[in-house]
Amino acid sequence: MAEQLKNKLNTAAVHELGSLIDLVWPDFAVTDFIETALLKLDELELKARADYLARSLHVYLPDDYVDAIAILLQASEYLREEQFSGWEHYLAWPLIDYVALYGIDHLHVSFAALEKLTPLFTGEFAIRFFLLAHFEETYLQMLQWAEHENEHIRRLASEGIRPRLPWAPQLTDLRDDPTPIWPILEKLKGDHSLYVRRSVANNINDISKDHPQMVIDICSEWKQAASQNINWVIRHGLRSLVKQGNADVYPLLGFSQSVDIEQPLLRLSHSRLLLGQALVLDFRLRSKQAQYVVLDYRIRFVGAAGKMTREKVFKWKNIRLAEGEYLQMQKRHTLQKISTRKYYPGIHEVECLLNGQCIARASFELLMP
Repeated sequence: MAEQLKNKLNTAAVHELGSLIDLVWPDFAVTDFIETALLKLDELELKARADYLARSLHVYLPDDYVDAIAILLQASEYLREEQFSGWEHYLAWPLIDYVALYGIDHLHVSFAALEKLTPLFTGEFAIRFFLLAHFEETYLQMLQWAEHENEHIRRLASEGIRPRLPWAPQLTDLRDDPTPIWPILEKLKGDHSLYVRRSVANNINDISKDHPQMVIDICSEWKQAASQNINWVIRHGLRSLVKQGNADVYPLLGFSQSVDIEQPLLRLSHSRLLLGQALVLDFRLRSKQAQYVVLDYRIRFVGAAGKMTREKVFKWKNIRLAEGEYLQMQKRHTLQKISTRKYYPGIHEVECLLNGQCIARASFELLMP
Protein backbone atom coordinates (compact mmCIF):
# COMPACT_ATOMS: atom_id res chain seq x y z
CA MET A 1 0.00 0.00 0.00
CA ALA A 2 2.82 2.46 0.89
CA GLU A 3 4.44 1.80 -2.45
CA GLN A 4 1.16 2.40 -4.27
CA LEU A 5 0.57 5.69 -2.44
CA LYS A 6 4.11 6.89 -3.11
CA ASN A 7 3.58 6.37 -6.79
CA LYS A 8 0.58 8.68 -6.79
CA LEU A 9 3.27 11.35 -7.32
CA ASN A 10 5.41 9.64 -9.93
CA THR A 11 7.12 10.60 -13.20
CA ALA A 12 3.82 10.75 -15.07
CA ALA A 13 2.36 13.05 -12.41
CA VAL A 14 5.33 15.42 -12.72
CA HIS A 15 4.84 15.66 -16.48
CA GLU A 16 1.09 16.24 -16.03
CA LEU A 17 1.70 18.95 -13.44
CA GLY A 18 4.20 20.70 -15.67
CA SER A 19 1.80 20.57 -18.62
CA LEU A 20 -1.08 22.02 -16.60
CA ILE A 21 0.98 25.01 -15.49
CA ASP A 22 2.33 25.50 -18.99
CA LEU A 23 -1.26 25.71 -20.24
CA VAL A 24 -2.08 28.71 -18.05
CA TRP A 25 1.35 30.40 -17.97
CA PRO A 26 3.27 30.19 -21.25
CA ASP A 27 6.47 31.60 -19.65
CA PHE A 28 6.79 28.49 -17.48
CA ALA A 29 10.09 26.65 -18.07
CA VAL A 30 8.29 23.32 -18.16
CA THR A 31 11.25 21.24 -19.36
CA ASP A 32 13.55 22.64 -16.69
CA PHE A 33 10.91 22.09 -14.01
CA ILE A 34 10.42 18.46 -15.01
CA GLU A 35 14.17 17.86 -15.02
CA THR A 36 14.54 19.41 -11.55
CA ALA A 37 11.51 17.62 -10.14
CA LEU A 38 12.66 14.21 -11.34
CA LEU A 39 16.19 14.67 -10.02
CA LYS A 40 15.40 13.32 -6.52
CA LEU A 41 11.82 12.12 -6.77
CA ASP A 42 12.58 8.39 -6.64
CA GLU A 43 14.49 8.80 -3.38
CA LEU A 44 11.51 10.23 -1.51
CA GLU A 45 8.39 8.89 0.18
CA LEU A 46 4.93 10.24 -0.58
CA LYS A 47 4.70 13.28 1.70
CA ALA A 48 8.29 14.28 0.98
CA ARG A 49 7.53 14.09 -2.75
CA ALA A 50 4.71 16.62 -2.41
CA ASP A 51 7.02 18.97 -0.52
CA TYR A 52 9.84 18.52 -3.04
CA LEU A 53 7.55 19.20 -6.01
CA ALA A 54 6.30 22.38 -4.33
CA ARG A 55 9.87 23.56 -3.82
CA SER A 56 10.72 22.67 -7.41
CA LEU A 57 7.76 24.72 -8.62
CA HIS A 58 8.99 27.68 -6.59
CA VAL A 59 12.22 27.80 -8.63
CA TYR A 60 10.33 28.40 -11.87
CA LEU A 61 7.27 30.40 -10.77
CA PRO A 62 7.21 34.22 -10.31
CA ASP A 63 8.99 35.48 -7.19
CA ASP A 64 5.86 37.30 -6.07
CA TYR A 65 3.73 34.82 -4.10
CA VAL A 66 0.43 36.40 -5.10
CA ASP A 67 1.29 36.04 -8.78
CA ALA A 68 2.56 32.50 -8.31
CA ILE A 69 -0.48 31.26 -6.42
CA ALA A 70 -2.78 32.80 -9.04
CA ILE A 71 -1.06 30.63 -11.66
CA LEU A 72 -1.40 27.50 -9.53
CA LEU A 73 -5.07 28.17 -8.90
CA GLN A 74 -5.65 28.56 -12.63
CA ALA A 75 -3.92 25.23 -13.21
CA SER A 76 -6.08 23.63 -10.52
CA GLU A 77 -9.18 24.42 -12.55
CA TYR A 78 -8.14 21.71 -15.00
CA LEU A 79 -7.99 19.22 -12.12
CA ARG A 80 -11.45 20.33 -11.07
CA GLU A 81 -12.82 19.67 -14.54
CA GLU A 82 -11.69 16.05 -14.23
CA GLN A 83 -14.16 15.76 -11.33
CA PHE A 84 -11.80 14.25 -8.82
CA SER A 85 -12.67 14.71 -5.16
CA GLY A 86 -11.28 14.38 -1.66
CA TRP A 87 -8.09 12.35 -1.41
CA GLU A 88 -8.27 11.00 -4.92
CA HIS A 89 -6.36 13.76 -6.68
CA TYR A 90 -2.84 13.68 -5.29
CA LEU A 91 -1.64 16.06 -8.00
CA ALA A 92 -3.17 18.94 -6.01
CA TRP A 93 -0.99 18.16 -2.99
CA PRO A 94 2.14 20.02 -4.24
CA LEU A 95 -0.04 23.06 -4.94
CA ILE A 96 -1.35 22.97 -1.37
CA ASP A 97 2.17 22.50 -0.01
CA TYR A 98 3.20 25.56 -1.99
CA VAL A 99 0.70 27.61 0.02
CA ALA A 100 2.13 26.30 3.30
CA LEU A 101 5.74 26.87 2.30
CA TYR A 102 5.52 30.30 0.73
CA GLY A 103 2.21 31.88 1.74
CA ILE A 104 2.61 32.15 5.48
CA ASP A 105 2.79 35.96 5.40
CA HIS A 106 -0.13 36.36 2.97
CA LEU A 107 -2.94 35.09 5.17
CA HIS A 108 -6.04 36.15 3.25
CA VAL A 109 -4.63 35.08 -0.11
CA SER A 110 -3.49 31.76 1.35
CA PHE A 111 -6.76 31.07 3.14
CA ALA A 112 -8.65 31.70 -0.09
CA ALA A 113 -6.27 29.40 -1.94
CA LEU A 114 -6.67 26.58 0.59
CA GLU A 115 -10.43 27.00 0.49
CA LYS A 116 -10.32 26.51 -3.26
CA LEU A 117 -7.77 23.68 -3.30
CA THR A 118 -8.81 21.51 -0.37
CA PRO A 119 -11.88 20.00 -2.12
CA LEU A 120 -9.41 18.60 -4.67
CA PHE A 121 -7.24 16.97 -2.04
CA THR A 122 -6.92 18.17 1.57
CA GLY A 123 -5.33 21.18 3.23
CA GLU A 124 -5.09 19.53 6.64
CA PHE A 125 -1.29 19.46 6.64
CA ALA A 126 -0.84 22.94 5.19
CA ILE A 127 -3.18 24.74 7.60
CA ARG A 128 -1.09 23.62 10.57
CA PHE A 129 1.79 25.85 9.47
CA PHE A 130 -0.61 28.79 9.73
CA LEU A 131 -1.88 27.67 13.14
CA LEU A 132 1.70 27.57 14.39
CA ALA A 133 2.65 30.96 12.94
CA HIS A 134 -0.62 32.93 13.21
CA PHE A 135 -2.91 31.06 15.58
CA GLU A 136 -5.59 33.68 16.28
CA GLU A 137 -6.18 34.65 12.65
CA THR A 138 -6.11 31.03 11.47
CA TYR A 139 -8.38 29.86 14.27
CA LEU A 140 -11.00 32.47 13.39
CA GLN A 141 -10.84 31.34 9.77
CA MET A 142 -11.33 27.71 10.80
CA LEU A 143 -14.39 28.66 12.84
CA GLN A 144 -15.84 30.14 9.65
CA TRP A 145 -14.88 27.08 7.63
CA ALA A 146 -16.76 24.91 10.12
CA GLU A 147 -19.96 26.47 8.76
CA HIS A 148 -19.03 26.28 5.06
CA GLU A 149 -21.44 24.65 2.61
CA ASN A 150 -18.71 22.39 1.20
CA GLU A 151 -18.06 19.24 3.25
CA HIS A 152 -14.37 19.19 2.34
CA ILE A 153 -13.87 22.66 3.78
CA ARG A 154 -15.88 21.86 6.90
CA ARG A 155 -13.71 18.79 7.38
CA LEU A 156 -10.58 20.94 7.04
CA ALA A 157 -11.70 22.90 10.11
CA SER A 158 -11.73 19.73 12.20
CA GLU A 159 -8.95 17.67 10.64
CA GLY A 160 -6.51 20.57 10.45
CA ILE A 161 -6.74 21.29 14.17
CA ARG A 162 -6.38 17.67 15.35
CA PRO A 163 -3.64 17.75 18.00
CA ARG A 164 -2.19 14.38 16.97
CA LEU A 165 -2.77 14.39 13.21
CA PRO A 166 -0.60 11.67 11.59
CA TRP A 167 2.10 12.78 9.13
CA ALA A 168 1.86 16.33 10.45
CA PRO A 169 3.57 18.64 12.97
CA GLN A 170 2.10 18.09 16.44
CA LEU A 171 0.14 21.02 17.88
CA THR A 172 1.72 20.78 21.32
CA ASP A 173 -0.12 23.78 22.77
CA LEU A 174 -3.43 22.20 21.82
CA ARG A 175 -2.31 18.85 23.19
CA ASP A 176 -1.67 20.60 26.50
CA ASP A 177 -4.92 22.58 26.38
CA PRO A 178 -7.45 21.48 23.75
CA THR A 179 -10.09 24.01 24.89
CA PRO A 180 -10.00 25.98 21.58
CA ILE A 181 -10.78 22.85 19.59
CA TRP A 182 -14.20 22.25 21.14
CA PRO A 183 -16.07 25.24 19.59
CA ILE A 184 -15.13 23.87 16.15
CA LEU A 185 -16.21 20.34 17.04
CA GLU A 186 -19.40 21.71 18.57
CA LYS A 187 -20.36 23.13 15.18
CA LEU A 188 -19.58 19.87 13.39
CA LYS A 189 -20.59 17.11 15.80
CA GLY A 190 -23.94 16.45 14.10
CA ASP A 191 -22.82 17.14 10.54
CA HIS A 192 -24.82 15.33 7.87
CA SER A 193 -21.58 14.31 6.11
CA LEU A 194 -19.96 11.10 7.35
CA TYR A 195 -16.68 12.44 5.93
CA VAL A 196 -16.88 15.35 8.38
CA ARG A 197 -18.17 13.32 11.32
CA ARG A 198 -15.32 10.83 10.97
CA SER A 199 -12.86 13.72 11.32
CA VAL A 200 -14.67 14.99 14.42
CA ALA A 201 -14.49 11.51 15.95
CA ASN A 202 -10.79 11.22 15.16
CA ASN A 203 -10.22 14.62 16.73
CA ILE A 204 -12.02 13.54 19.90
CA ASN A 205 -10.01 10.33 19.93
CA ASP A 206 -6.80 12.40 19.73
CA ILE A 207 -7.85 14.57 22.65
CA SER A 208 -8.86 11.55 24.73
CA LYS A 209 -5.27 10.31 24.77
CA ASP A 210 -4.18 13.37 26.77
CA HIS A 211 -7.42 14.52 28.46
CA PRO A 212 -9.71 11.50 28.95
CA GLN A 213 -11.91 13.08 31.62
CA MET A 214 -12.49 16.23 29.57
CA VAL A 215 -13.63 14.10 26.63
CA ILE A 216 -15.93 11.99 28.82
CA ASP A 217 -17.49 15.10 30.38
CA ILE A 218 -18.17 16.80 27.04
CA CYS A 219 -19.48 13.64 25.38
CA SER A 220 -21.79 13.17 28.38
CA GLU A 221 -23.22 16.63 27.71
CA TRP A 222 -23.65 15.86 24.02
CA LYS A 223 -25.34 12.57 24.87
CA GLN A 224 -28.20 14.28 26.69
CA ALA A 225 -29.73 15.53 23.46
CA ALA A 226 -27.91 13.39 20.95
CA SER A 227 -29.04 12.68 17.43
CA GLN A 228 -28.08 9.56 15.52
CA ASN A 229 -25.17 11.45 13.95
CA ILE A 230 -23.88 12.71 17.29
CA ASN A 231 -24.15 9.24 18.82
CA TRP A 232 -22.03 7.94 15.95
CA VAL A 233 -19.36 10.58 16.67
CA ILE A 234 -19.36 9.79 20.39
CA ARG A 235 -19.08 6.06 19.79
CA HIS A 236 -16.14 6.35 17.39
CA GLY A 237 -14.48 9.20 19.27
CA LEU A 238 -14.28 7.15 22.48
CA ARG A 239 -12.74 4.06 20.89
CA SER A 240 -9.31 4.47 22.50
CA LEU A 241 -10.84 4.92 25.94
CA VAL A 242 -12.88 1.76 25.34
CA LYS A 243 -9.71 -0.15 24.51
CA GLN A 244 -8.03 1.26 27.60
CA GLY A 245 -10.88 -0.04 29.75
CA ASN A 246 -11.91 3.33 31.13
CA ALA A 247 -14.86 2.42 33.35
CA ASP A 248 -16.75 5.70 32.78
CA VAL A 249 -16.93 5.16 29.02
CA TYR A 250 -19.05 2.02 28.91
CA PRO A 251 -22.32 3.33 30.40
CA LEU A 252 -21.93 6.44 28.21
CA LEU A 253 -22.02 4.13 25.19
CA GLY A 254 -25.00 2.18 26.47
CA PHE A 255 -23.13 -0.75 27.99
CA SER A 256 -23.74 -2.08 31.49
CA GLN A 257 -22.33 -0.03 34.36
CA SER A 258 -21.10 -3.17 36.12
CA VAL A 259 -20.39 -6.68 34.91
CA ASP A 260 -21.45 -9.78 36.80
CA ILE A 261 -20.22 -13.13 35.43
CA GLU A 262 -18.89 -16.43 36.65
CA GLN A 263 -16.78 -19.32 35.37
CA PRO A 264 -14.74 -17.30 32.85
CA LEU A 265 -12.31 -19.53 30.96
CA LEU A 266 -9.89 -18.89 28.10
CA ARG A 267 -8.25 -21.76 26.24
CA LEU A 268 -5.74 -21.42 23.39
CA SER A 269 -5.39 -23.86 20.51
CA HIS A 270 -1.59 -23.91 20.86
CA SER A 271 0.80 -23.76 23.76
CA ARG A 272 3.65 -23.32 21.25
CA LEU A 273 3.02 -21.43 18.02
CA LEU A 274 5.21 -20.88 14.99
CA LEU A 275 5.18 -17.36 13.55
CA GLY A 276 2.75 -17.40 10.62
CA GLN A 277 0.38 -19.90 12.22
CA ALA A 278 -3.11 -19.09 13.52
CA LEU A 279 -3.99 -19.08 17.20
CA VAL A 280 -7.59 -19.91 18.10
CA LEU A 281 -9.02 -18.38 21.25
CA ASP A 282 -11.81 -20.37 22.92
CA PHE A 283 -13.60 -18.23 25.53
CA ARG A 284 -16.46 -19.22 27.85
CA LEU A 285 -18.43 -17.66 30.69
CA ARG A 286 -21.80 -17.66 32.41
CA SER A 287 -23.75 -14.42 32.86
CA LYS A 288 -25.25 -13.84 36.29
CA GLN A 289 -27.46 -10.97 35.12
CA ALA A 290 -28.91 -9.41 31.99
CA GLN A 291 -26.16 -7.17 30.67
CA TYR A 292 -24.69 -5.54 27.56
CA VAL A 293 -20.91 -5.88 27.38
CA VAL A 294 -17.86 -5.33 25.16
CA LEU A 295 -15.68 -8.39 24.65
CA ASP A 296 -12.16 -7.68 23.40
CA TYR A 297 -8.84 -9.43 23.74
CA ARG A 298 -5.36 -8.12 24.43
CA ILE A 299 -2.06 -9.68 23.43
CA ARG A 300 1.00 -8.81 25.49
CA PHE A 301 4.01 -9.14 23.21
CA VAL A 302 7.55 -10.06 24.14
CA GLY A 303 10.24 -7.52 23.32
CA ALA A 304 13.85 -7.99 22.24
CA ALA A 305 14.95 -8.45 25.86
CA GLY A 306 12.50 -11.29 26.42
CA LYS A 307 10.12 -9.26 28.59
CA MET A 308 6.53 -8.27 27.86
CA THR A 309 6.99 -4.64 26.88
CA ARG A 310 4.22 -4.14 24.33
CA GLU A 311 0.51 -4.84 24.19
CA LYS A 312 -2.35 -4.33 21.78
CA VAL A 313 -6.09 -4.61 22.21
CA PHE A 314 -8.07 -6.26 19.40
CA LYS A 315 -11.82 -5.87 18.91
CA TRP A 316 -13.99 -8.94 19.29
CA LYS A 317 -17.72 -8.36 19.76
CA ASN A 318 -20.42 -6.41 21.59
CA ILE A 319 -22.75 -8.90 23.28
CA ARG A 320 -26.16 -8.80 24.99
CA LEU A 321 -26.36 -11.52 27.65
CA ALA A 322 -29.44 -12.82 29.44
CA GLU A 323 -29.42 -13.80 33.09
CA GLY A 324 -27.99 -17.30 33.41
CA GLU A 325 -26.87 -17.42 29.76
CA TYR A 326 -23.83 -19.55 28.97
CA LEU A 327 -21.55 -18.00 26.36
CA GLN A 328 -18.94 -19.76 24.25
CA MET A 329 -17.04 -17.93 21.50
CA GLN A 330 -14.01 -18.59 19.35
CA LYS A 331 -11.66 -16.16 17.66
CA ARG A 332 -8.94 -16.91 15.13
CA HIS A 333 -5.83 -14.71 15.29
CA THR A 334 -2.88 -15.17 12.93
CA LEU A 335 0.53 -13.94 13.99
CA GLN A 336 2.39 -13.12 10.80
CA LYS A 337 5.10 -10.77 9.67
CA ILE A 338 3.85 -7.22 9.09
CA SER A 339 5.69 -3.96 8.57
CA THR A 340 4.22 -2.27 11.65
CA ARG A 341 5.16 -4.92 14.24
CA LYS A 342 8.30 -6.93 14.93
CA TYR A 343 7.87 -10.26 16.69
CA TYR A 344 10.31 -11.87 19.09
CA PRO A 345 10.36 -15.46 20.39
CA GLY A 346 9.17 -16.11 23.91
CA ILE A 347 6.13 -16.38 26.14
CA HIS A 348 3.21 -14.17 25.08
CA GLU A 349 0.02 -13.58 27.07
CA VAL A 350 -3.57 -13.34 25.81
CA GLU A 351 -6.16 -11.64 28.00
CA CYS A 352 -9.93 -11.56 27.52
CA LEU A 353 -11.39 -8.17 28.40
CA LEU A 354 -14.98 -7.55 29.41
CA ASN A 355 -15.78 -3.84 29.46
CA GLY A 356 -12.05 -3.25 29.49
CA GLN A 357 -11.32 -5.46 32.51
CA CYS A 358 -9.24 -8.64 32.26
CA ILE A 359 -11.37 -11.61 33.33
CA ALA A 360 -9.34 -14.51 31.89
CA ARG A 361 -5.85 -15.07 30.54
CA ALA A 362 -3.68 -17.73 28.97
CA SER A 363 -0.19 -17.85 27.48
CA PHE A 364 1.65 -19.41 24.56
CA GLU A 365 5.23 -19.57 23.39
CA LEU A 366 5.98 -17.97 20.02
CA LEU A 367 8.64 -19.69 17.93
CA MET A 368 10.51 -18.22 14.97
CA PRO A 369 10.66 -20.22 11.69
